[in-house]
Amino acid sequence: MSTAHEAGTRRFLVVSHTHRDEAVAATVEAVSALRAAGAEPVLDRHDRQEFAPHLNIESIAELGRDVTIHELEAAIVLGGDGTILRAAELLRGSECPIVGVNLGHVGFLAEMENYDLAETIDRVLRRDYTVEERMTVDVQATCDGEVIAETWALNEASVEKRRRMLEVEIGVDGLPVSNFACDGVVLATPTGSTAYAFSAGGPVVWPTVQAMLMVPIAAHALFDRPLVTGTDSELSVRILPENIGPGVMWCDGRRRTELPAGSIVRVRRSAHSVRLARLNRAMFSDRLVRKFHLPVSGWRGTRRESGGAE
Repeated sequence: MSTAHEAGTRRFLVVSHTHRDEAVAATVEAVSALRAAGAEPVLDRHDRQEFAPHLNIESIAELGRDVTIHELEAAIVLGGDGTILRAAELLRGSECPIVGVNLGHVGFLAEMENYDLAETIDRVLRRDYTVEERMTVDVQATCDGEVIAETWALNEASVEKRRRMLEVEIGVDGLPVSNFACDGVVLATPTGSTAYAFSAGGPVVWPTVQAMLMVPIAAHALFDRPLVTGTDSELSVRILPENIGPGVMWCDGRRRTELPAGSIVRVRRSAHSVRLARLNRAMFSDRLVRKFHLPVSGWRGTRRESGGAE
Protein backbone atom coordinates (compact mmCIF):
# COMPACT_ATOMS: atom_id res chain seq x y z
CA MET A 1 0.00 0.00 0.00
CA SER A 2 1.24 3.48 -0.80
CA THR A 3 2.44 5.51 2.17
CA ALA A 4 1.15 8.72 0.58
CA HIS A 5 -2.14 9.97 2.04
CA GLU A 6 -4.57 12.54 0.79
CA ALA A 7 -4.69 15.72 2.82
CA GLY A 8 -7.53 15.71 5.30
CA THR A 9 -7.95 11.93 5.35
CA ARG A 10 -9.46 10.71 8.62
CA ARG A 11 -7.74 7.59 9.94
CA PHE A 12 -9.19 5.19 12.47
CA LEU A 13 -7.43 2.25 14.06
CA VAL A 14 -9.52 -0.92 14.29
CA VAL A 15 -8.36 -3.40 16.94
CA SER A 16 -10.01 -6.80 17.08
CA HIS A 17 -9.34 -10.55 17.05
CA THR A 18 -10.38 -13.65 15.12
CA HIS A 19 -11.14 -15.91 18.10
CA ARG A 20 -14.92 -15.51 17.78
CA ASP A 21 -17.12 -15.33 14.71
CA GLU A 22 -18.94 -12.25 15.99
CA ALA A 23 -15.63 -10.39 16.33
CA VAL A 24 -14.73 -11.21 12.73
CA ALA A 25 -18.16 -10.09 11.52
CA ALA A 26 -17.96 -6.87 13.56
CA THR A 27 -14.52 -6.09 12.14
CA VAL A 28 -15.67 -6.55 8.56
CA GLU A 29 -18.67 -4.32 9.29
CA ALA A 30 -16.53 -1.63 10.93
CA VAL A 31 -13.97 -1.54 8.13
CA SER A 32 -16.73 -1.36 5.51
CA ALA A 33 -18.54 1.45 7.35
CA LEU A 34 -15.34 3.51 7.67
CA ARG A 35 -14.56 3.10 3.99
CA ALA A 36 -18.13 4.02 3.00
CA ALA A 37 -17.74 7.24 4.99
CA GLY A 38 -14.52 8.12 3.16
CA ALA A 39 -12.33 7.38 6.18
CA GLU A 40 -9.23 5.20 6.18
CA PRO A 41 -9.29 2.06 8.36
CA VAL A 42 -5.95 1.12 9.90
CA LEU A 43 -4.87 -2.24 11.38
CA ASP A 44 -1.70 -3.17 13.20
CA ARG A 45 0.56 -5.80 11.66
CA HIS A 46 -0.78 -8.64 13.79
CA ASP A 47 -4.41 -7.92 12.90
CA ARG A 48 -3.60 -7.48 9.21
CA GLN A 49 -2.19 -11.00 9.18
CA GLU A 50 -5.06 -12.45 11.21
CA PHE A 51 -7.75 -10.85 9.06
CA ALA A 52 -6.15 -11.60 5.68
CA PRO A 53 -8.73 -14.35 4.95
CA HIS A 54 -11.62 -11.99 5.74
CA LEU A 55 -10.61 -8.57 4.36
CA ASN A 56 -8.83 -7.05 1.38
CA ILE A 57 -5.75 -6.36 3.47
CA GLU A 58 -3.77 -4.73 0.68
CA SER A 59 -6.16 -1.79 0.73
CA ILE A 60 -5.91 -1.29 4.49
CA ALA A 61 -3.17 0.85 6.04
CA GLU A 62 -0.76 -0.73 8.50
CA LEU A 63 -0.05 0.99 11.80
CA GLY A 64 3.61 1.87 12.18
CA ARG A 65 4.35 1.43 8.48
CA ASP A 66 1.78 3.59 6.69
CA VAL A 67 0.30 5.52 9.62
CA THR A 68 1.73 6.61 12.98
CA ILE A 69 -0.23 6.58 16.22
CA HIS A 70 -0.20 10.39 16.15
CA GLU A 71 -2.11 10.47 12.84
CA LEU A 72 -5.06 8.50 14.22
CA GLU A 73 -8.30 10.27 15.05
CA ALA A 74 -9.66 7.44 17.20
CA ALA A 75 -9.39 3.70 17.77
CA ILE A 76 -12.42 1.42 17.49
CA VAL A 77 -11.85 -1.67 19.62
CA LEU A 78 -14.00 -4.75 19.06
CA GLY A 79 -13.75 -7.23 21.91
CA GLY A 80 -13.52 -7.40 25.67
CA ASP A 81 -11.31 -5.58 28.12
CA GLY A 82 -8.30 -7.65 27.07
CA THR A 83 -8.57 -6.26 23.55
CA ILE A 84 -8.83 -2.73 24.93
CA LEU A 85 -5.68 -3.32 26.96
CA ARG A 86 -3.91 -4.39 23.76
CA ALA A 87 -5.13 -1.23 22.04
CA ALA A 88 -3.85 0.89 24.93
CA GLU A 89 -0.48 -0.82 24.50
CA LEU A 90 -0.41 0.02 20.78
CA LEU A 91 -1.38 3.65 21.43
CA ARG A 92 0.92 4.32 24.38
CA GLY A 93 2.22 7.88 24.23
CA SER A 94 -0.47 9.21 21.88
CA GLU A 95 -3.62 11.30 22.42
CA CYS A 96 -5.79 8.87 20.44
CA PRO A 97 -9.09 8.08 22.21
CA ILE A 98 -10.30 4.48 22.45
CA VAL A 99 -13.91 3.54 21.69
CA GLY A 100 -14.63 0.09 23.08
CA VAL A 101 -17.41 -2.08 21.65
CA ASN A 102 -17.98 -4.92 24.09
CA LEU A 103 -17.91 -8.39 22.55
CA GLY A 104 -16.64 -9.97 25.76
CA HIS A 105 -18.25 -10.71 29.09
CA VAL A 106 -17.95 -8.13 31.89
CA GLY A 107 -16.33 -5.48 29.71
CA PHE A 108 -15.82 -2.66 32.22
CA LEU A 109 -13.64 -0.62 29.88
CA ALA A 110 -15.83 -1.06 26.80
CA GLU A 111 -18.47 1.55 26.13
CA MET A 112 -21.09 0.06 23.84
CA GLU A 113 -22.49 -3.43 23.33
CA ASN A 114 -22.04 -5.19 19.99
CA TYR A 115 -25.60 -4.58 18.82
CA ASP A 116 -24.83 -0.84 18.82
CA LEU A 117 -21.92 -1.14 16.41
CA ALA A 118 -23.50 0.80 13.53
CA GLU A 119 -24.59 3.60 15.85
CA THR A 120 -21.19 3.63 17.53
CA ILE A 121 -19.31 4.06 14.25
CA ASP A 122 -21.74 6.76 13.10
CA ARG A 123 -21.25 8.72 16.31
CA VAL A 124 -17.47 8.31 16.18
CA LEU A 125 -17.48 9.67 12.63
CA ARG A 126 -19.56 12.63 13.85
CA ARG A 127 -17.15 13.07 16.79
CA ASP A 128 -20.15 12.74 19.09
CA TYR A 129 -18.36 11.56 22.21
CA THR A 130 -16.59 12.76 25.31
CA VAL A 131 -13.17 11.60 26.48
CA GLU A 132 -12.37 10.15 29.90
CA GLU A 133 -8.75 10.31 31.07
CA ARG A 134 -7.65 7.19 32.95
CA MET A 135 -4.43 7.26 34.93
CA THR A 136 -1.75 4.64 34.37
CA VAL A 137 1.27 3.65 36.45
CA ASP A 138 4.94 3.29 35.64
CA VAL A 139 6.37 0.01 36.91
CA GLN A 140 10.02 -0.74 37.62
CA ALA A 141 11.50 -4.03 38.81
CA THR A 142 15.07 -4.21 40.13
CA CYS A 143 17.28 -6.95 41.52
CA ASP A 144 20.64 -6.37 43.22
CA GLY A 145 20.47 -2.73 42.15
CA GLU A 146 20.00 -3.54 38.46
CA VAL A 147 16.83 -2.73 36.53
CA ILE A 148 15.28 -5.93 35.13
CA ALA A 149 12.05 -4.36 33.83
CA GLU A 150 10.68 -0.91 32.97
CA THR A 151 7.04 -1.05 31.95
CA TRP A 152 3.58 0.34 32.75
CA ALA A 153 0.00 -0.68 33.49
CA LEU A 154 -3.53 0.64 33.07
CA ASN A 155 -5.15 -1.86 35.45
CA GLU A 156 -2.46 -3.27 37.70
CA ALA A 157 0.98 -4.71 38.28
CA SER A 158 0.83 -7.95 40.23
CA VAL A 159 3.64 -9.74 42.05
CA GLU A 160 2.76 -13.43 42.26
CA LYS A 161 4.19 -16.71 43.48
CA ARG A 162 5.51 -19.26 41.02
CA ARG A 163 5.30 -22.43 43.10
CA ARG A 164 5.63 -21.70 46.82
CA MET A 165 4.14 -18.81 48.76
CA LEU A 166 6.14 -15.61 48.69
CA GLU A 167 7.66 -13.86 51.69
CA VAL A 168 7.29 -10.17 50.87
CA GLU A 169 7.79 -6.77 52.38
CA ILE A 170 5.33 -4.10 51.27
CA GLY A 171 6.23 -0.43 51.45
CA VAL A 172 4.91 3.06 50.75
CA ASP A 173 7.15 6.02 49.88
CA GLY A 174 10.31 4.03 50.52
CA LEU A 175 9.32 2.96 54.04
CA PRO A 176 8.34 -0.61 54.98
CA VAL A 177 4.73 -1.09 56.11
CA SER A 178 4.55 -4.83 56.77
CA ASN A 179 5.90 -8.21 55.74
CA PHE A 180 4.14 -11.54 55.41
CA ALA A 181 3.79 -14.72 53.40
CA CYS A 182 1.22 -14.56 50.61
CA ASP A 183 0.26 -15.72 47.14
CA GLY A 184 1.05 -12.26 45.84
CA VAL A 185 0.28 -8.54 45.93
CA VAL A 186 -1.75 -6.46 43.44
CA LEU A 187 -0.73 -2.83 42.83
CA ALA A 188 -3.67 -1.25 41.04
CA THR A 189 -5.14 1.94 39.63
CA PRO A 190 -8.79 2.93 40.16
CA THR A 191 -9.47 1.50 36.69
CA GLY A 192 -7.97 -1.80 37.85
CA SER A 193 -10.00 -1.84 41.06
CA THR A 194 -12.75 -3.79 39.28
CA ALA A 195 -10.29 -6.27 37.77
CA TYR A 196 -7.64 -8.36 39.57
CA ALA A 197 -7.70 -6.17 42.69
CA PHE A 198 -11.44 -6.76 43.04
CA SER A 199 -10.97 -10.54 42.74
CA ALA A 200 -8.34 -10.36 45.49
CA GLY A 201 -10.77 -8.59 47.86
CA GLY A 202 -9.92 -4.97 47.17
CA PRO A 203 -12.41 -2.08 47.19
CA VAL A 204 -14.19 -0.73 44.12
CA VAL A 205 -12.72 2.73 43.48
CA TRP A 206 -14.47 5.22 41.20
CA PRO A 207 -12.30 6.10 38.16
CA THR A 208 -12.38 9.81 39.07
CA VAL A 209 -10.66 9.16 42.41
CA GLN A 210 -6.95 9.96 42.35
CA ALA A 211 -5.54 6.95 44.17
CA MET A 212 -3.50 3.77 43.97
CA LEU A 213 -4.28 0.45 45.63
CA MET A 214 -2.17 -2.26 47.25
CA VAL A 215 -4.10 -5.51 47.74
CA PRO A 216 -2.47 -8.63 49.30
CA ILE A 217 -3.52 -12.00 47.87
CA ALA A 218 -4.20 -14.69 50.49
CA ALA A 219 -1.79 -13.16 52.99
CA HIS A 220 -0.85 -15.14 56.13
CA ALA A 221 -1.02 -12.09 58.37
CA LEU A 222 -3.30 -10.29 60.78
CA PHE A 223 -2.73 -7.06 58.86
CA ASP A 224 -3.77 -8.07 55.36
CA ARG A 225 -6.17 -5.26 54.47
CA PRO A 226 -5.98 -3.38 51.16
CA LEU A 227 -4.20 -0.02 51.30
CA VAL A 228 -5.28 3.07 49.34
CA THR A 229 -2.77 5.88 48.83
CA GLY A 230 -2.60 9.15 46.94
CA THR A 231 -1.15 9.27 43.46
CA ASP A 232 1.97 11.10 44.64
CA SER A 233 3.06 8.01 46.59
CA GLU A 234 5.32 5.17 45.52
CA LEU A 235 4.18 1.60 46.25
CA SER A 236 6.71 -1.19 46.55
CA VAL A 237 6.85 -4.95 46.99
CA ARG A 238 10.13 -6.65 47.87
CA ILE A 239 10.51 -10.41 47.57
CA LEU A 240 12.55 -11.21 50.65
CA PRO A 241 15.92 -12.89 50.00
CA GLU A 242 14.99 -15.97 52.08
CA ASN A 243 12.42 -17.05 49.49
CA ILE A 244 13.14 -20.50 48.12
CA GLY A 245 11.55 -19.93 44.74
CA PRO A 246 11.22 -16.93 42.44
CA GLY A 247 8.15 -14.82 41.81
CA VAL A 248 6.70 -13.35 38.67
CA MET A 249 5.37 -9.89 37.81
CA TRP A 250 2.47 -9.36 35.43
CA CYS A 251 1.36 -5.97 34.10
CA ASP A 252 -2.26 -5.93 32.93
CA GLY A 253 -1.96 -9.68 32.53
CA ARG A 254 0.02 -9.06 29.32
CA ARG A 255 3.66 -8.32 30.15
CA ARG A 256 5.56 -10.83 32.28
CA THR A 257 8.86 -10.52 34.17
CA GLU A 258 10.57 -13.21 36.26
CA LEU A 259 11.45 -11.95 39.74
CA PRO A 260 14.35 -13.64 41.56
CA ALA A 261 14.41 -13.58 45.36
CA GLY A 262 15.47 -10.11 46.51
CA SER A 263 13.68 -8.32 43.65
CA ILE A 264 11.85 -5.06 44.30
CA VAL A 265 8.86 -3.83 42.29
CA ARG A 266 8.08 -0.11 42.48
CA VAL A 267 4.94 1.56 41.14
CA ARG A 268 4.35 5.28 40.63
CA ARG A 269 1.78 7.32 38.75
CA SER A 270 2.69 7.74 35.09
CA ALA A 271 2.69 10.98 33.13
CA HIS A 272 0.79 9.16 30.36
CA SER A 273 -2.93 8.45 30.53
CA VAL A 274 -5.29 6.27 28.52
CA ARG A 275 -8.13 8.17 26.86
CA LEU A 276 -11.45 6.32 26.76
CA ALA A 277 -14.15 7.76 24.51
CA ARG A 278 -17.64 7.72 26.03
CA LEU A 279 -20.76 7.89 23.87
CA ASN A 280 -23.18 8.22 26.74
CA ARG A 281 -23.11 9.97 30.08
CA ALA A 282 -23.97 6.96 32.22
CA MET A 283 -22.52 7.21 35.71
CA PHE A 284 -19.92 4.68 36.85
CA SER A 285 -22.44 3.42 39.41
CA ASP A 286 -24.81 2.53 36.55
CA ARG A 287 -22.04 0.59 34.83
CA LEU A 288 -21.17 -1.16 38.09
CA VAL A 289 -24.77 -2.27 38.64
CA ARG A 290 -25.18 -3.39 35.04
CA LYS A 291 -21.92 -5.30 34.70
CA PHE A 292 -22.17 -7.11 38.05
CA HIS A 293 -25.97 -7.54 37.88
CA LEU A 294 -26.32 -6.00 41.33
CA PRO A 295 -29.76 -6.06 43.01
CA VAL A 296 -30.93 -2.49 43.40
CA SER A 297 -34.62 -3.00 44.05
CA GLY A 298 -36.71 -5.05 46.44
CA TRP A 299 -36.36 -5.36 50.18
CA ARG A 300 -36.07 -8.71 51.92
CA GLY A 301 -38.23 -10.29 49.29
CA THR A 302 -38.16 -11.94 45.91
CA ARG A 303 -37.58 -9.44 43.17
CA ARG A 304 -40.20 -9.34 40.44
CA GLU A 305 -39.19 -9.20 36.79
CA SER A 306 -40.52 -5.63 36.74
CA GLY A 307 -38.08 -4.65 39.48
CA GLY A 308 -40.65 -4.40 42.29
CA ALA A 309 -40.60 -6.26 45.60
CA GLU A 310 -43.16 -8.66 46.86
